Amino acid sequence: MHLSTPSAAPASPRRTVSLSLFVVGIIVAAGVSIAGASAYYAFRASPPAGPVSVTDDLGRTVSIPNDPARAVVLGPSIMDSMYRLGLRAHVVGVDCYAPSLGGLSSDYSSDQVALWNLTSSMCVEVEPSFSAEALLALGPQLVLAAGLVPIGAVEQFSDTYHVPVVFLQPATLSGIAIDVELLGEIFGVTAAATSLATSLQGELERAASLQSNLTANATPFPTVLVTYYSDTNGYWTYGPGTFGESLIELASGTSISANATSSFPELSGEQVLASDPEFIVYGVGFGLNESSYSGGPFWTQLAATQDGHADGVDSNYFTEPDPTMVLVGLPAMITVLHPGSA
Repeated sequence: MHLSTPSAAPASPRRTVSLSLFVVGIIVAAGVSIAGASAYYAFRASPPAGPVSVTDDLGRTVSIPNDPARAVVLGPSIMDSMYRLGLRAHVVGVDCYAPSLGGLSSDYSSDQVALWNLTSSMCVEVEPSFSAEALLALGPQLVLAAGLVPIGAVEQFSDTYHVPVVFLQPATLSGIAIDVELLGEIFGVTAAATSLATSLQGELERAASLQSNLTANATPFPTVLVTYYSDTNGYWTYGPGTFGESLIELASGTSISANATSSFPELSGEQVLASDPEFIVYGVGFGLNESSYSGGPFWTQLAATQDGHADGVDSNYFTEPDPTMVLVGLPAMITVLHPGSA
């Protein structure tokens, strides 16, 4: 998975978690596997009679054909929602990187490729350059685009070939549920969308309840660094107004990057050492593990690493604003920051 970071920022990693968090993920994944196969048939509603007009996350009003059968999904976060809503059969294309950069495997884990039945023939290259030709060849009736795609290039494609594009880029975890409802409206699966949104809302309410209890007891929220990549200069993380910051806040944590001046900043080693967070959550998978971070500046001098409060979590749980972030990532983050809350 990849974030909207400067070109110098490397790809974000994927999954490896502690045993307890891994079990949670397996349980959820198993439920999704069953639900994904049946939700479409169990909740399928009659599609609307004519075109649907919706407002996407960029505030654009988009007219969409009735129940589009051929959708191209540019972003794993949207693909997660599509699968959970039983809409995999509608997906004819997904985002990929150039073959030299890993192709399909650069943005989708092997588990996702298998579960969602993705193939290289579905690839639409988005990095290092957007391939309008590959997208057009798939004959899409609708393009669903996440934050990793170049907005201008996709909008130009829409204007040139008259294919509607809906941008789904939630900045908060509550926005994920809103986008699920929007997909339900687009594809005529409102019951399935309501069911999934209700599950998401349940997790958000549990997180809010924990936060209320901590506040009532005057328990301070622990400071935390959430990082999805480290290099010799510092640690890439989330700034204000991002879904990553929303995740930390809902997990009753205090981000050391809350006052950053950009959405996806790299904090220098000196900045992290000065903040000295009580906890560190670092993304793992896709070739990244603890050793990928332990070489970062001042790593061994940080209180979190010395106290055993540096935890590796599948970065897909906190770098993609999708239902998995709410259903798995949020509980996992709470478990790390508040181990006695379960």
